[in-house]
Amino acid sequence: MLATPEIIHEAGQRAQLAALLPRWRAAPLYHDLLAQADCQEAGPECFQKLPLLAKTAMRENFPRNFLGESASLEALQEQNLIELEHTSGTTSDRLPVIFGRGWWDAQEQRALRLNAVVAKILDEFPDARRATITSPSCNGLTCPTVWMSREQRVINQSLFVNLARLPFLISEAELARMAQEITEWSPVFLDADPVHAAWFALYCERRGIKFPSLKFILCSYEFTSVVHRNILTRVFGVPVFNLYGSTETGHLLMENERGEMKQSYDTAFLEITDLDARNIGDLVVTTLSNDFMPLLRYRIGDLAERRVQPYGNNFIVHGRIRDALTAADGSRVTTWQVDQCFAGAAGIAHYELRQHADGEGALRFIPDTTPPTEETLNAVTARLATLLQTRTAIPAEAMTTLVPAASGKFRLTCRVAADKVGA
Repeated sequence: MLATPEIIHEAGQRAQLAALLPRWRAAPLYHDLLAQADCQEAGPECFQKLPLLAKTAMRENFPRNFLGESASLEALQEQNLIELEHTSGTTSDRLPVIFGRGWWDAQEQRALRLNAVVAKILDEFPDARRATITSPSCNGLTCPTVWMSREQRVINQSLFVNLARLPFLISEAELARMAQEITEWSPVFLDADPVHAAWFALYCERRGIKFPSLKFILCSYEFTSVVHRNILTRVFGVPVFNLYGSTETGHLLMENERGEMKQSYDTAFLEITDLDARNIGDLVVTTLSNDFMPLLRYRIGDLAERRVQPYGNNFIVHGRIRDALTAADGSRVTTWQVDQCFAGAAGIAHYELRQHADGEGALRFIPDTTPPTEETLNAVTARLATLLQTRTAIPAEAMTTLVPAASGKFRLTCRVAADKVGA
């Protein structure tokens, strides 16, 4: 059998893991762990002996846990060798992250070029401008957390447009300001949180606003629903692609031109642990290119599925572990599985499926410009009821707004404690 590109890349990664062993040993966080596992040569069999890394261990004694006593964070900053960032705090307190200078842009470019359509556009527009639409609380340094002028929101080739945390309450005047700034900026692509971008798109649709310079839309920051993608494609008429990763790991997967999520092999070694009956498990990341803060078997907090195909391997990101629901038979139901119930359902701009302590569900949704028909809603809720194996029909309630988590990210699926059912 001929070797697929994935087989070749994975063989190269194993050699790279062995070469990186001295670097990991030098980090105080890993020194004792590697010694206890007797990892003289790095490889899959060695990694299986190591515990999974959590954010609590990454915070403890930071930055000495990564840099040791010989390197000073302040000195590295003064020498302009590093960038200091923070995670959004999706599941817990925000985490400081150290990159080498220029590392973020380099790993992003590698991921983007996994898509042939995007790669061709970036070759044509090497200095492509982007307009970023995301929650201002997504990141303490790259997204504004307080009011800033347009000039303050321009970083290199990126214009950060949104200044509001809750998209559904943005005024028409503010939406007009965002549209005007994007028009003047003439971006090649939008770098977008799907919830914020979909709501902005509906405003553009109402006003007949188009952006002729736009070639594609890049969705990241949080889970992109089929309802968000449908709106963005309908309104802007350009391809919409998913880019997946995190602040601490970099970009791990990129959707290619065929709709497949492909791994960025130079950025990280990926494992999926604790597989369930459907081969869905916890995504575990070992980073390969961030010398200042290498992550070894980091449990990123998302569920994923690796599908092995004759022509190559693809991934499906199923959503946050904490957002998974439970069917009546005890099996896990992921955000991705829930979202598939909305495929082809017109009239829904955004939604939240809540599961109560008794296992029953309730759907809240924000209507599209033209709300869903009763027939469409009934079809969606019937699929959801079948998925969750509920005893009763799932009620659906139209809302004017839905509230995000403290991080600014929205939860499409969540479990509700008994005392919060009416919340």
